Amino acid sequence: MPQDQSLPDIWLISDARNDTVLERSLRRLPRGSGFIYRHYHLDGPERFERFLHLKRVARACDHIVILADSALTATEWGADGIYGPPRALYPRREGMLHLATAHDLHDVGLASRFGSNAVLLSPVFGTRSHPGGNTLGRVRFRLLASHAKAPVIALGGMDSQRAYTLRWPRWAAIDGLS
Repeated sequence: MPQDQSLPDIWLISDARNDTVLERSLRRLPRGSGFIYRHYHLDGPERFERFLHLKRVARACDHIVILADSALTATEWGADGIYGPPRALYPRREGMLHLATAHDLHDVGLASRFGSNAVLLSPVFGTRSHPGGNTLGRVRFRLLASHAKAPVIALGGMDSQRAYTLRWPRWAAIDGLS
């Protein structure tokens, strides 16, 4: 697995389900962790205001702040980077982290082709976001991760215990860190 020491090992992802506990969750993360702000359930000004508040909390803890939106919006809002499908992250914006989502070998290949800084590969395990959905499991996850040119962040049903049993250094969660 390629390593990039500038990327955090642990990433908290926002969602409507964990919105009420995000401030506490951000403060409980190890200093210098990552925060991915999605908040698809909010529109326009409300989404922006919530981002600004959570960004202040995250910055006080030295966390990296990533926005699930366009590079232009991420620049305007003061995020450190963007998160989304590999094609949505292209063309690259200099000075900005690009975290690509991937669910199969095709996505992993696109993330590599477009020069993503990291790949969030999911779902490793079952999730509340997609109950009963297909999962990669440990073996398929490792196989797909071996094809990535960028560091891989395990996502989907992750918590500290599953990260330990998976023996994977980088992981992200919604519920598992909330």
